[in-house]
Amino acid sequence: MIAPPRVVIVGGGFAGLHAARALRNAAVEVTLVDRTNHHVFQPLLYQVANTSLAPSDIAAPIRWILRSQRNVSVLLGDVTAVNTSARTIDVAGHGVIAYDALIVATGSRHAYFGRPEWEPLAPGLKTINDALEMRQRMLLAFERAEWSTDDDERRALLTFVIVGGGPTGVELAGTLPEFARAALRPDFRRYDAGAARVVLIEGGPRLLPAFPERVSATACRDLERLGVEVRTGTVVSDMTADGVTAGGEHLAARTVYWAAGNAASALGRSLGGQLDRVGRVLVADDLSVAAHPEIFVAGDLAAIKWDAGTWVPGVAPAAMQMGRLAGRNALHRLHGEPTQAFRYRNKGEMATIGRNKAVAVFGQRVAMTGRVAWFFWLFVHIMYLVGFRNRLSVLLQWAYAYCTFQRGVRLLTPRETARAPGGPA
Repeated sequence: MIAPPRVVIVGGGFAGLHAARALRNAAVEVTLVDRTNHHVFQPLLYQVANTSLAPSDIAAPIRWILRSQRNVSVLLGDVTAVNTSARTIDVAGHGVIAYDALIVATGSRHAYFGRPEWEPLAPGLKTINDALEMRQRMLLAFERAEWSTDDDERRALLTFVIVGGGPTGVELAGTLPEFARAALRPDFRRYDAGAARVVLIEGGPRLLPAFPERVSATACRDLERLGVEVRTGTVVSDMTADGVTAGGEHLAARTVYWAAGNAASALGRSLGGQLDRVGRVLVADDLSVAAHPEIFVAGDLAAIKWDAGTWVPGVAPAAMQMGRLAGRNALHRLHGEPTQAFRYRNKGEMATIGRNKAVAVFGQRVAMTGRVAWFFWLFVHIMYLVGFRNRLSVLLQWAYAYCTFQRGVRLLTPRETARAPGGPA
């Protein structure tokens, strides 16, 4: 009996999952490898960081998601390299896996513009662990401020700096003032938690650079009304445990979040293709690697033009579309059939700013702001979550927070407190 062709998918994010699903009725043997056992709905990671949601609300086991797809095996492992000549992947601690077609969708991580020493000081937001690290630092800052007897130290503890004015930075900045004033102010006795200072730093001339200028201006105005200090055209030049230096000014801050840039997964370097300046693989129009047409790249790791001058953005809808096409094209390649070119369908971009405040853009002409955009943002994100349980849980958590102004996930374990920067309070 002839064994079916082997399709290996590396990465269980949006692109990897949709690639696997595209092969559900194919006579192939699919192996999906990921370094974690769960898929994360990344657009809501910041809500884990700000205590609105628990990790289990936005994540689901990959095996459970693909449980009814009999031609898929899921393996937990860290893929360290691709051997293009032997058509194998190296999995740390487990050896090699052979493939006839390979789909790589390992995404990206945050980049610090040549300053890797900043990473321990300013965590980014790509994984559940990143979100929990952010949540821990935020909660500990308020706890330590309760003990502090030095006014300067307390002000530094209550100053939160967010570097990067894209959707992630805007969403993080918008939730902090409301959380401090509505949820934390009644809980602390020795100081006013509502006096927390939030500074959002963006190196470009405006926030949300991918949005139209008028929408960016609305987002900036809404943030400033919430009490956020917005500093555009300002570049961070230095960072220490005591704070950041930006625009020639030192800001004393004990909590800094990074939302300023991304670098593609290092696995892209072993695919034998050309890379762009952030390490993404420059793929052909069918998402394949030119020198190795049996390899396809999807999601944030792939660099492909949307039109003559615009790169496909690193957003969830694009990753889903790439994943589906990569799966179909891998099957076409195995059968010796012509592959299809990728055509990105822009479904719009959204960012929430705070309670009843959001911005949304669809195409070149349609834009929404305010309460209407906020409710649309809620609906879209609930519909895209994996699994009915997660949708219901998130809906209930949001309803509870909206009605009570409280957050349900504010626990700090002794282990988290002990390993936090600065040690136990």
